[in-house]
Amino acid sequence: MTLTSFDLDTMPRRYRTNFVNTLSGYKSANLVGTRSSDGRENLALFSSAVHLGADPALLALVSRPPVSDRHTLENIEATGCFTVNQVHADMVAAAHQCSARYARDVSEFDAVGLTPWYSDTLQAPYVAESRLRLGLVLRELVPVALNDTVIIIGEITEVFTDAEKVGEDGYVDIEGLEAVAVSGLDSYHRTQRVARLPYAKPGQSVQD
Repeated sequence: MTLTSFDLDTMPRRYRTNFVNTLSGYKSANLVGTRSSDGRENLALFSSAVHLGADPALLALVSRPPVSDRHTLENIEATGCFTVNQVHADMVAAAHQCSARYARDVSEFDAVGLTPWYSDTLQAPYVAESRLRLGLVLRELVPVALNDTVIIIGEITEVFTDAEKVGEDGYVDIEGLEAVAVSGLDSYHRTQRVARLPYAKPGQSVQD
């Protein structure tokens, strides 16, 4: 199959959405927890988390174009913080349901049966069922003029996970936490590690 920009432009909208969303391969599945300035809890499924750097510890999310209310983005703008909660195999159905367009006054926690949990330092709710939970403060919002998306850049200020899944070198065993990957808009996958290789250097075989 060979496709051109003309082919992409003339695809039926739903087909094109599924097709293009699948092209980037496997992505992490995360629930983003926020709370409005008047205390309404919100939970949204994101598959766009991107590592931006370790010092400071920055992570980016992409907020969709404003074809509907962007509750997550509005809450982050209002409160300056949010949580990122990794989805594991036992919570896939509930996490996926969070992608439904609930009314502003409906808490996705209540709607899908997940449990909000708060740390002592962050105003945004975590997902108690998640096995890897990150708390972030807003550092920058970057509007993308090409399609009206917004890149949300947050700094990780706290992490909650199982200490036994963190190696001596700092490697977090997300497979051991049973984290799932997502492809497209609605396909969820368990992972199987192929290899963990040494730091690459010129002239050194990866088998060394």
